Amino acid sequence: MTFPRITTGTQTDAAQITSVDLAMMRRAIELARQAALEGEVPVGAVVYAGEEIIAEGYNLRETSSDPVAHAELLAISRAGKARNDWRLNDCSLAVTLEPCPMCAGAMVNARVGRVIYGADDPKAGACCSLYTIPTDARLNHEVTVIPGVMADICGQLLRDFFRERREQKKLERLTRTG
Repeated sequence: MTFPRITTGTQTDAAQITSVDLAMMRRAIELARQAALEGEVPVGAVVYAGEEIIAEGYNLRETSSDPVAHAELLAISRAGKARNDWRLNDCSLAVTLEPCPMCAGAMVNARVGRVIYGADDPKAGACCSLYTIPTDARLNHEVTVIPGVMADICGQLLRDFFRERREQKKLERLTRTG
């Protein structure tokens, strides 16, 4: 039995994470905060090549009523259009949450070179947590995966968002029954 290659890294792994990667993750965090302000799950994504941002996106599922309006898919789609080429081999993707199976598949199909992500997603993560789609050698392309970049900040954004959402739902229930 063979196992897929998994490239791992941490915030302190200077060999894999550059200052550009950190700057792009900071931008993805800004986008995630914007998503939260719009009532969306706070996930932001940036497609970049070198120091150039090619495209970016944040979750728009709620506001657009579009089940596939994930930050990563929006950023990847916009990057292809911006470059007039669906192949993103020389690009990296910075995203605040570990991509789901749909987004991981899109990364492989777009031939993204590498992905750096912040918080792990134990319920839907398809890069390391539940599945290893980007590094599955059976597929036509493998994406280098660097998990845990600024994970503390990315994770806190999500925890804060869902805590506020639970509190809001609780208030709504109390108002209806009270």
